[in-house]
Amino acid sequence: MKTAKISFKDLIKSKTPVLVDFAAEWCQPCKMQKPILQKLASEDGDKIKIITIDVDKNPSISQKYKVMSVPTLAIFQNGEIVYRQAGVHQLSQLKDLVTKYSIKD
Repeated sequence: MKTAKISFKDLIKSKTPVLVDFAAEWCQPCKMQKPILQKLASEDGDKIKIITIDVDKNPSISQKYKVMSVPTLAIFQNGEIVYRQAGVHQLSQLKDLVTKYSIKD
């Protein structure tokens, strides 16, 4: 049975914020960011979707969004970038962003 692959373009159209971690396997700061994102997903995964894009395996996406350094974190909502910043983010920073961009009931 085949599972349908959702395109990046469709994924970022979500009303729920989508945090995109633009990273690379060889990047040491990216390796530091990964467990922080995993902790965020376990604590706030119901409020935000988190995906990682390997810039080396997805050069067209990286070029489209002009990712010049890794890690770069971007939050998309309804297909638009609402936040973007390069560098490692601490859990507290990410939680503040989730609060800021999460959908209020």
